[in-house]
Amino acid sequence: MHHSNDYYLNNPLIHSNRDLKNHASNWVQSFNCEDFNPLIICRGPIRKEVMDVLDEMGIKHYGILLSEKDSITYTNALAPELRKLTDPSRVHRVPDYSGATKEERAARIQQIIAIANSNGYNAIFAGYGFMSEDAEMVEGMERAGLTFIGPGSFTQRSAGMKDQAKRTALATGVSVTPGVNNATSLALIAKYGDDGLEACAKEHKLAVDFAACKDEEEKALALLAASYNAGIDIISAADIGKALQVEAKRMLTEKPNNRFRLKAIAGGGGKGQRILKSANSYEGASLAEKVEKAAEKVPALVLECLIELKTNGVGDNKNVLIEMNIDTTRHQEIQVVGNGDWCITMGGRDCSLQMHEQKLLEVSVTEEELQTAIAAAEAANNAAETTQLKKDLDILRKMEHEAAVFGKAVKLNSVGTFECIVDGDAHYFMEMNTRIQVEHRVTELCYKLKFANPDKPSEFFIAESLVEVMVLIAKHGKRLPEPQRLPREPASVEARLNATNQALQPHAGGMIEKWSDAIEGEVRDDQGISMHNPDTDVFMKYHLAGAYDSNIALLLTTGQTRLDSYQRLAEVLRRTTLRGKDLATNLEFHYGLVNWFIGNNINARPSTGFIVPYLTAVGQLKAAANQIDLNYAYGQIRVNYLSDCDEAHKSGFIQSLDRKQSLLLRPIQHLFEQPHNLAGWLSLNQQHFSISEQGLQWHKNPIELLAEAYHYLHMDYVEGKPAANMIWSHDHELLQKALSFYNTLQQRLTVNSFAELEAALAGDRPALIDEAQWQAAIAAHAGFQAGTEILGLLPYIAQQTDFFQLVVNDDLSITIPAALTDGELQAAMAKVLVPPPAASSDEILALSGGMYYACEAPGMPPFIEKGHHFKQGDPLYIVEVMKMFNKVYAPFSGTIDAIFVETDGSIIKKGQKLFKITPDEVVVVETPEQVQQRMREHTNAFLHSL
Repeated sequence: MHHSNDYYLNNPLIHSNRDLKNHASNWVQSFNCEDFNPLIICRGPIRKEVMDVLDEMGIKHYGILLSEKDSITYTNALAPELRKLTDPSRVHRVPDYSGATKEERAARIQQIIAIANSNGYNAIFAGYGFMSEDAEMVEGMERAGLTFIGPGSFTQRSAGMKDQAKRTALATGVSVTPGVNNATSLALIAKYGDDGLEACAKEHKLAVDFAACKDEEEKALALLAASYNAGIDIISAADIGKALQVEAKRMLTEKPNNRFRLKAIAGGGGKGQRILKSANSYEGASLAEKVEKAAEKVPALVLECLIELKTNGVGDNKNVLIEMNIDTTRHQEIQVVGNGDWCITMGGRDCSLQMHEQKLLEVSVTEEELQTAIAAAEAANNAAETTQLKKDLDILRKMEHEAAVFGKAVKLNSVGTFECIVDGDAHYFMEMNTRIQVEHRVTELCYKLKFANPDKPSEFFIAESLVEVMVLIAKHGKRLPEPQRLPREPASVEARLNATNQALQPHAGGMIEKWSDAIEGEVRDDQGISMHNPDTDVFMKYHLAGAYDSNIALLLTTGQTRLDSYQRLAEVLRRTTLRGKDLATNLEFHYGLVNWFIGNNINARPSTGFIVPYLTAVGQLKAAANQIDLNYAYGQIRVNYLSDCDEAHKSGFIQSLDRKQSLLLRPIQHLFEQPHNLAGWLSLNQQHFSISEQGLQWHKNPIELLAEAYHYLHMDYVEGKPAANMIWSHDHELLQKALSFYNTLQQRLTVNSFAELEAALAGDRPALIDEAQWQAAIAAHAGFQAGTEILGLLPYIAQQTDFFQLVVNDDLSITIPAALTDGELQAAMAKVLVPPPAASSDEILALSGGMYYACEAPGMPPFIEKGHHFKQGDPLYIVEVMKMFNKVYAPFSGTIDAIFVETDGSIIKKGQKLFKITPDEVVVVETPEQVQQRMREHTNAFLHSL
């Protein structure tokens, strides 16, 4: 049966026959994996991907874990993979995938082992997230005789924990970020003293071979390891906070302008990390006073890191690193593959476009693509760009070398990611992720691996999937020969489609009721949401329950160059339609962002701090658009036309202007409503206009720009398409008539630009055109152009907000205006993008849905109580949304009169009343008349500029 979504189900970029059992070569056949029976214990897009790859490898007996939250807790949240896996005996239900506490995690590990043993599974696939980097879990699987499809326990211990990974990196000569990685050791020595470690061991009945330790640091580490094994605490989170506070004071004094990052060793994906503000960001009479104020926050931040990862229980390793935070950094990572003997790399990925440590857009970084970009820059005589690209190529080669050395040192026997930060010409190792990454497709679309018989090279097979490679290594281990890396596609890019609002804040609970089909060249990785009803071939609605992370899908494209891959991604995003109830996604954000780079320079090198200022710039566009009364503006333009023309032409202008009102205003209205789309349109079209003291000048025919705007907004005329989603039929006829007129006129006048066309029409009549035709052409031109002045609102708003001051420089760095880094402006523009729920002046409403917490951690005092006076900026509560903990701060000062949420862990909804308050200052609300007056004043300023 042909499916309408065939590009999703049968994409040659990611789907192929991987079954080796029928290969002509006996050597190749020997790597067949059909007797492997894995249990998949992860969720999300990776689960569906693994199921596909296992099927393609000829592995038929596999099963999945299914949590209650994925299956029964929420209506229509049933795991969509079950549309593919229809055998109920291979679906194993558990309360949750990992468990919230150490005890629950241990119980879940034993439950997984029991499920595997009783159902004939001999391997475990953990994907990314949950317990994929849990060394205890991997050790448990290994002890139970199960094969773990991923890095083994030795690698997990050596590289998975951030503190041990840094020690390994230093020992192997890898560049590391300056900082402190032994907070637990320092805390232990500070608590018991150099001479008290043995007494501590004796007191807690811990067997430690101190004689085998070469120094106090090793003694402390050995004692701590013994305490973890015994499941007891010999130091507390408070002890660690105090030790790190001492180190923070030293580091803040040495570098008062630097921020520092606190990282719990088991964290990942931005979780378990907090930023410590610089000393000089505080007021103080002396540096020492500023340092004290900054360091005062350390113990609380340490606790936040541990709580977020749920590693603050008895017997948990509570080590937290503190590192210099390089604010101009770019985040790059190297894909590493090894089998314990050999270790190779597969190029890099740039993940700098992120917010709150959550990656948003990931781009391939390969030698081939960089060499192509260098050649193009040299051909265009772009010296500064060429220099930067050559630096990037040198850094990539160094990172790949270090990644291979590090991978070999930790005996990597699967896939891993060597994560680095890049600052100028320098790079620093950050951590190794001992698992497959969410963004692994970016790499596998650029490279494949050729495994050849060492004794007979003509016998070989190709692996194009990293999941496939993981299975091969897990099954055949060191028997697998070192592969050759071969290029596939020159460039690739991935956008993470998330359930977030326009300000990129998590938005759980929406229902997807319509999702357009994947198009040619689009790689869409989701949980199976896009699998249609097998009987009717109709999309089945899906509830974004919010029990886990906010990711809905991963959207990828490839290209011959980076620009080509970005343009293809822009086309995928343009043609993607997502509709539903209470549904918010970052689709428009990605469309605007990708087009910003296309319009400015796709080789730009953004730092990890780019997104928030960019969002602020988009918020300013929206704030300016909110001040414009569009219909009033068009009405005034109409009045001006009629007052300036004679009676003979008045009726013609009236007809022309009235006919074009909806044609001209609908795309502008859409761009006003969707500021991310507006940011992208302005970026793509900035070369088509200029604004000077003489006013706005179009360098391209506004009629052509109007037609392109409809296409950009995916509002092309399509027979049968709902009228609300496309150009209206009568507007389409008028627009096509205008385009045809200008196409013919340009050919007759032999002109190539709008400026040449206008000059020709203002000049003498050409000899080959008679007077009647000439006057008709002039009149038609005037009629078609009438009212297009309203399009000037778009560049006008950009000029008013200094949107084009956010610019890519010749050396590919990005100039971010200082105003866009102001915290107050950033917060204000986030509220413009997503206005808070309307509330009375005496109440505070929930900004988003999620799980409510009144205090920092169990046992700690609540942030506020009845009768408590709070100041603007004070924390009020914490809301957990899609596994992220968000502290909510007071928008103004006041006193708590009543609290309407009684217990921690309560589920709250957006707009729910949380607190009754008495504000310190009474809020004055504008009347509708005042709003109209304000908007018309701003609109008149635009009209005056015409």
